[in-house]
Amino acid sequence: MVAGLLLRAWPRGFAFGPGALSRPLSTGFDPGQYLQLSIVPTMHYQDSLPRLPIPKLEDTVRRYLSAQKPLLDDGQFRKTEQLCKSFENGIGKELHKQLVAQDKQNKHTSYISGPWFDMYLTARDPVVLNFNPFMSFNPDPKSEYNDQLTRATNMTVSAIRFLKTLRADLLEPEVFHLNPAKSDTDTFKRLIRFVPSSLSWYGAYLVNAYPLDMSQYFRLFNSTRLPKPSRDELFTDDKARHLLVLRKGHFYVFDVLDQNGNIVSASEIQAHLKYILSDSSLAPEFPLSYLTSENRDIWAELRQKLVSGGNEETLRKVDSAVFCLCLDDFPIKDLVHLSHNMLHGDGTNRWFDKSFNLIIAKDGTAAIHFEHAWGDGVAVLRFFNEVFKDSTQAPAITPRSQPANTDSSVAVQKLNFKLNDALKTGISAAKEKFDATMKTLTIDYIQFQRGGKEFLKKQKLSPDSVAQLAFQMALLQQYGQTVATYESCSTAAFKHGRTETIRPASIFTKRCSEAFVREPSKHSAGELQQMIAKCSTYHNQLTKEAAMGQGFDRHLFALRYLGAAKGIDLPELYLDPAYRQINHNILSTSTLSSPAVNIGGFAPVVPDGFGIAYAVHDNWIGCNVSAYQGRNAHEFLQCVEKALEGMFDALEGKAIKS
Repeated sequence: MVAGLLLRAWPRGFAFGPGALSRPLSTGFDPGQYLQLSIVPTMHYQDSLPRLPIPKLEDTVRRYLSAQKPLLDDGQFRKTEQLCKSFENGIGKELHKQLVAQDKQNKHTSYISGPWFDMYLTARDPVVLNFNPFMSFNPDPKSEYNDQLTRATNMTVSAIRFLKTLRADLLEPEVFHLNPAKSDTDTFKRLIRFVPSSLSWYGAYLVNAYPLDMSQYFRLFNSTRLPKPSRDELFTDDKARHLLVLRKGHFYVFDVLDQNGNIVSASEIQAHLKYILSDSSLAPEFPLSYLTSENRDIWAELRQKLVSGGNEETLRKVDSAVFCLCLDDFPIKDLVHLSHNMLHGDGTNRWFDKSFNLIIAKDGTAAIHFEHAWGDGVAVLRFFNEVFKDSTQAPAITPRSQPANTDSSVAVQKLNFKLNDALKTGISAAKEKFDATMKTLTIDYIQFQRGGKEFLKKQKLSPDSVAQLAFQMALLQQYGQTVATYESCSTAAFKHGRTETIRPASIFTKRCSEAFVREPSKHSAGELQQMIAKCSTYHNQLTKEAAMGQGFDRHLFALRYLGAAKGIDLPELYLDPAYRQINHNILSTSTLSSPAVNIGGFAPVVPDGFGIAYAVHDNWIGCNVSAYQGRNAHEFLQCVEKALEGMFDALEGKAIKS
């Protein structure tokens, strides 16, 4: 099983038919309230998922040194090697033993889950840019359905259908099928549902199907990250039935579920959204949303002032809402404007702490912007795919549908916050910081049209490895360096798995990049092809290891976290400049591909870095890059394009131009 496949989108249909349900349904059950009626209960495999393995310490050290090799000169590498040996035979050995013992006592979870939540929740940097990414939807194939009101209504209804399907245990379990002809069938599903949950994973494994962890899904809805001094909290209230809508910096709420838990009629939702879109109020002088872009300790202090100033109940409505729908009052000009708007916007019309914001622009361009502490791309992408599919294939309303004849002025509540001078000053300061930071961020995008997955697979190459190799060549071309590079990989094949890091910069990519960038004329096309093939083979190995929990980053992180929790002095390995350098990820990269995704993006994770969201499609490669002042995203992408051209020339047997 390979990691790149864990983030792909699986086609899903409704599971109607004889024996489709294993749960009794109440009388008056309405299938239209649900996305699907799964034969197998949603969480059927969760109890029997395999546990995330803790790698052997010697394997972690070996992998760590392999990743350091291309980044260090001989003297630095020898020093790091010595520190690794001391760690492996000394304090590291003891910490590893304690970590394994602790893991054995906590079989309900994974060794990384607690530390990873802590890493996110104790971070004091603002969530916007530093953590929250976005994914934008492709337009509805039927152009008239991209009207803002129509699309907002349809996507809202589809999102609530997802919520209901998930909570009723009727959502198809997330499963990676290596042999779908055997495992993705009604026959197999009707059989596996009778296998006890404690054994069900093994039944799936026998037919080459790999169920994925779904423990994060409940946080998709009614959830918010609350700012607290030193460590934030994740809050969920699954009893709340209302939607939060933001427009022009104003806050509105209305119920999308009735008292019996049924979805309010689509025509009523349409009427309420139309009412909100017709509100001609000017934008507030002090838009509260800016506070969610602040340093977390500052925001925690200001939130306390909000609560003590009589806003507790109003904030509770924001925090407990099923999700946040952001209606923007302008169309999207191009992909760069789209990325800026969905990644950060102007700060007035987002609640960055919400588990996700569904953003819909004036022209119907839509995206999900999500907070990262509660979960990873697998859960969000599943939700994203299902909402796109349902809202385009089974839309709740048409562009000709009339809104319900209802009094929205009663059903829709506009939230008002009491702001004293200290809060107004806090909002103004947050706005100033937000505006100043956003001015420093540049984003650019390319579509490389010469080929993609199909061509590269014919060459027996990993498409992902070629994209990663292009990034290595581009940085060498632009800055003359090989630097710390991070590629995210899901470990959702394990109970409470999060992510592992693939380290794409290797001795193979360094050698290959130097050949292409510095001395292409010295090598024949055949020699260059062999170098690319070696990079691909090694990258495949790293990807498989990471997906199976056999990277080194999370293990070293957990050992460091455990040492700190036990009050042990920081081991020398972690004080090594080489350790700091490899964790200063100048190239931070992430890929996903789905027919529903138009483009995704995130900001660099370090001030002098690049944030690279990319996808290798069948016949083209898309790359969306962000950078702060001091780095040039446009130039970097020109170098990426040149690198891809050079590799495609070599693969076609052409001579490479210097």
